[in-house]
Amino acid sequence: MKARENIISGSITKTILALAIPPVLGMLMEFAMTVTDFFWVGRLGPVAQDAITSSMVLQWAVYSGFSIISIGVTALVSRSIGADDPDRAAFFIRQAYRMAIVVSLAVTAAGFLLAPGLLQFMGAGVDTQRMALPYLRIFFLSSMLFAVAETSGASFRASGDTKTPTIVSSIAVVINMILDPLFIFGIGPFPRLGVTGAAVATTIAIFIWAAAIFILLLRGKLGFRIPAIFTARPDFRAMLKITRIGLPISSQQIIFIVVYWFLIKIVHEFGDTAGAAMGIGNRMESFSYLTCYGFAIAAATMVGQNLGAGKPDRAARCAWGATGLAMALTTVMAVFFVTIPATVAGIFTEDPQVRKIAADYLFILGLSQAAMAVEIVLESAFSGAGNTIPPMIVLIPGAVLRVPLAYYLAFDLGWGVNGVWWTLTFTTFLKAAVLAFWFRLGRWKTRKV
Repeated sequence: MKARENIISGSITKTILALAIPPVLGMLMEFAMTVTDFFWVGRLGPVAQDAITSSMVLQWAVYSGFSIISIGVTALVSRSIGADDPDRAAFFIRQAYRMAIVVSLAVTAAGFLLAPGLLQFMGAGVDTQRMALPYLRIFFLSSMLFAVAETSGASFRASGDTKTPTIVSSIAVVINMILDPLFIFGIGPFPRLGVTGAAVATTIAIFIWAAAIFILLLRGKLGFRIPAIFTARPDFRAMLKITRIGLPISSQQIIFIVVYWFLIKIVHEFGDTAGAAMGIGNRMESFSYLTCYGFAIAAATMVGQNLGAGKPDRAARCAWGATGLAMALTTVMAVFFVTIPATVAGIFTEDPQVRKIAADYLFILGLSQAAMAVEIVLESAFSGAGNTIPPMIVLIPGAVLRVPLAYYLAFDLGWGVNGVWWTLTFTTFLKAAVLAFWFRLGRWKTRKV
C-alpha cells in the first residue's frame, strides 16, 4: 500500500503533515461543534452553560473508557500493517468491534445509574442538575454509536488513511451544527428542548457518522477486506491484548477525569459563574488540544508502522517531528490566549463576571499550551509503540497532584479560582518535562506487542 511505503520510507515531515492535517481539520470541525453548542446554550444563561460544563466531564469519562479499544487497536493494526500482514490487522479489528459493543452497553447502564450522584458530587446547583441530567441520559443512549464510530476511525487511522474518518466525521459535525439551534430553541417544526436539544442534535449526528464509516469499512475502503466481521468467534486472548495496551492510557485518562470532578467541585465553591467560565476556557483550550490530537494520531501511526517494519530510529524521528510541529501550532494559539483573553471570552458570554473569570483562565492556560503539545503527542507515540506504561506512570501522579495543589493555591494561599487555573499550568509543564525525558531514553523501541 502506498500509505505504508510513505510512512516507513518517505519524507518524515511531509508524511506527518499528510497524516495529521486531515484529523486536525476534523478536530477543528469538532471544535466548531463544541463551540456552537456552548454559544447557543449560552443564550440560555450561565446556569445552562454550567450544565454543559458539568456534563462535559462525565462525557470525557465515557470517551476515556472507549479509548481502551481505540488505543489498543491502533497499536496492533499499525504494527500488523507495518509488517505487511493485513489478515492479522483484520483479525484485531473484528475483535475490537466485539469489545466496543460490550463496553458501550456497560457504559449506558452505568451512566443512567450514576449520573445524578456524580452531578451532586461535583457541587452542581439544583438548576444545573435539572438541565444536565436529561442531556446526559440522551448522551449515554448514544454511546454504542460513538463506540462503533471511534473503533472504525481508529482502524482507518492505523492503516494510514486519516482522510476518510475526517471527511465522515466532518459531515456529521456540520449536521450537528445545523440541528443545534433548531432543537435548542424550537425553530420551525422542531420542539424547543433547551439544553436537552443539544444532546438530541449530537445523537443524530453520531448515528450518521457511525453508520457511514462502518459501511465504508465493510466495503474495503481500508485497502483490505475484513471477512466474517459479524460471525467470527470472539478471541479473548486478542481482546486481552487490546486491553493490555489500551488500559494504561485509558486509566490515566479516567483518573484525569476523576480529578476534574474534584476540580469542578472546587470551582463551584466560587459559584455558577465560575463553572460557566471554566466551560468557556475548556472550549477554547480544546482548540489547541484537538490540534495536538491530529499530530498525536500521526505519531502513533508512524511509530507503530515503523517499528513493525523494523525501523526504530525512524520511528523516533517521526515522534519528535510530530511533537515539534504540534508545539509550533499551539504556540500560535497561545498568543491569542495571552494577548486578548477578554475578547475571546466575550464571544461566549455577555455576563461581565463570567467574562472576567474566563479571561484569567485563558491567560494562565495560554502559558502552557506548548507543554501540552509535548504531553499529548509523546503519550500517543508511546501508545503507537504499544508501550503505554511510562505515560501512565507519569500522567496519573501528575493528574492526582492537581487536587491538593488546587485546594492549596485557591484557599490556603488565597488565590481564589485562579489557583485552579495555575494548578493546571504548573502540572502540565511538569508532566511534559518528565515524559519527554523518558521517551528520549528510547526503551520503547524494543517493546514487543
